[in-house]
Amino acid sequence: MEAIITIVGFLGAGKTTLLKHLTTRYIDQGWSPFIILNDYENANLDIQQFIGKIEPKWVRALSGSCICCSGINELRDFVNRVPKRTNGITLIEANGTSDACSLMGFLGVGVNSRFLPPIQISVVDVKNWQKRGEHNELEANQLQVSSLIVLTHLENTSMNRQASVVSEIHAINPLAEIIKMDEIDLSLIPKLSPSKNKAQKLDHLKAHWSSCSVDLPNLPNLNCIYDICKTLPKSILRIKGCTQIGAEDGYTYFERTPDGQVYIRPYNGVPITGAKLLTVGLGSEPSLLKEVIENSLKVTK
Repeated sequence: MEAIITIVGFLGAGKTTLLKHLTTRYIDQGWSPFIILNDYENANLDIQQFIGKIEPKWVRALSGSCICCSGINELRDFVNRVPKRTNGITLIEANGTSDACSLMGFLGVGVNSRFLPPIQISVVDVKNWQKRGEHNELEANQLQVSSLIVLTHLENTSMNRQASVVSEIHAINPLAEIIKMDEIDLSLIPKLSPSKNKAQKLDHLKAHWSSCSVDLPNLPNLNCIYDICKTLPKSILRIKGCTQIGAEDGYTYFERTPDGQVYIRPYNGVPITGAKLLTVGLGSEPSLLKEVIENSLKVTK
């Protein structure tokens, strides 16, 4: 039977990093992963990160819906159509605002009998854990029914901070195993049992945020990226973008995480939807995004 692993966690916690890590390790050990990516706006933007690691036919994007509710039927359909493979394992990355408890409850019903009951892994950003203000409840919800919790963003955090976060996690989910990313034992993951921890109900509206995307023109230099990310309001907790810089042939990917950090790196290949700017959070409106882009270009000129 094939294991289903769902990866959940708050925006910017490191879900895609963990997914890439697991994918590489599984392939190295002779497994055949199938990947499903979910995002509010454009999950296809993240697909290119896996090209080169895995054949494109083994990666699917599910955009524009929330897999913990309105998108669950589409997700089940994706899973039930996953082809049989030798040493197959299905990896699902949920969007960063998913109601993880509802996701597990819904996903466990109606899935083909050749799959094992789904297992959930939560990613916890130690540096920013429970510093989300009004979103703390959602962040805590995302680990209540997880069987394994992976700690990330440990750099520049004290031992006291790490111990405090672990203690708080234990209070919320005393049955989960807690490890760091480099401590993951791949042979253990498919053998994990679904969590028996009792989850507290979340007001589902707290897991539904505004989002949008607009076309992004070529930018003259990297300063435009920093200007766009700085100008968009803090209520927008997640920013992603991909475009060409100056006369460069390749594409550049950038993101602003909820703590305000901006990361820029080369993009693998050409985005199939074209250059885009995507946002998630209060204030995500196409008109605002277009205005910020235009002003950034004016300043540069």
